[in-house]
Amino acid sequence: MSTQRTTVLTAERTGSTPPRTATRGAAADAERFVRELYAEHGTALLAYAARRLDNDWHRAQDLVQETAVRAWRRGPSLALSEDGIRPWLFRVLRNLVIDDHRARAVRPHASHQLDDVVVPVADGTDRVLTVQLVREALADLTEQQREILHVVHFRGLTVDHAAGFLGIPPGTVKSRAHNAMRALRRALVARDVLG
Repeated sequence: MSTQRTTVLTAERTGSTPPRTATRGAAADAERFVRELYAEHGTALLAYAARRLDNDWHRAQDLVQETAVRAWRRGPSLALSEDGIRPWLFRVLRNLVIDDHRARAVRPHASHQLDDVVVPVADGTDRVLTVQLVREALADLTEQQREILHVVHFRGLTVDHAAGFLGIPPGTVKSRAHNAMRALRRALVARDVLG
């Protein structure tokens, strides 16, 4: 997170009104804080939690929400490192996941009856999260890398057609496409989309 963005996330929380006695302005600041926190870190936090919770997206969402609430409550006392608020968020989320695992280990395992069986329904959540992570990974690439991937993979042009379209030799199209795919793969591995 950039220093400017970090300042926005914490500056609004430095007011004198504590969260418990929020006024309209403080409520708007809190809403903005949480909205920006989710925009900046929500996808990564949710993916992390879901992986640690055996792809239980509902529990993952609950724990991410609890992490956001704790960040909001900490407000101005939230000590930020040079890396921003993200390491703190992941540490809190990791602890919540561990607590969740411990709590489930203590509870007796209930026998499933037919009424308790949950049939998974394709709601598109996985697809939405994957699309978001791929978009973020594409943003890490250079303009030239994004352009070659768009022409070759998204528009589906052959190497010869792409060469004519871009005005470069076919060999250059092949090498740029190869290098762009390698860069995209590295960006996706960094986001734990690929293993």
